[in-house]
Amino acid sequence: MPKSIKDILIEMKNMSELMVDLAYSALLFNSKDAAEEVIKLENKVNRLNYQIKKESLLAARTVEDAEKLTALLEVGEAAETIADSAKDIADLVLKDMKPHPVFKMVMEESDEVIMRVKIAEGSELIDKSLGELLLATRTGMTVIAIRRQESWIYGPDRNTMISAGDSLIAKGNETGGSLLIQLANGETKLEDLEYEDYTEE
Repeated sequence: MPKSIKDILIEMKNMSELMVDLAYSALLFNSKDAAEEVIKLENKVNRLNYQIKKESLLAARTVEDAEKLTALLEVGEAAETIADSAKDIADLVLKDMKPHPVFKMVMEESDEVIMRVKIAEGSELIDKSLGELLLATRTGMTVIAIRRQESWIYGPDRNTMISAGDSLIAKGNETGGSLLIQLANGETKLEDLEYEDYTEE
């Protein structure tokens, strides 16, 4: 069954957001794996945008229909532009261009931080799913990728399990980052954060 235009737009939105986060992470941590994933996702976004155009042409029956669908097509084009820009950032990593020290300073002073944290033995996060952990609610940090030995998990969902030795790439605020580090190191328990208010918007 073909996807609806709405479903395609949702997928494009999610992909383009993930691409921006991954591209910045790739540059910050000099990760060619993450950069290559951005390139793959950009190709997918391009294909989805083509699909939106095709479905729109099939769906338009009147001039009024065409006018309404034009707005959706513009959203699709905007999502593809975001994806293209993320690809441009990822290309810097693949060309072995090291980030200027100013870039790291900008990232550190940004309202939203991107960080990498390793899960230590004894951490309460081990063998629990992201859905169980509710890290975004408890710490304000969202996991955008997981490095597990030699492989990556990009855009993990609520069913993704955390294992000892995993390296999490997460984004959020500085306070939440400190809490996530403590959880990852086994220095803090989940129950200690149960009633704290670090919920994201």
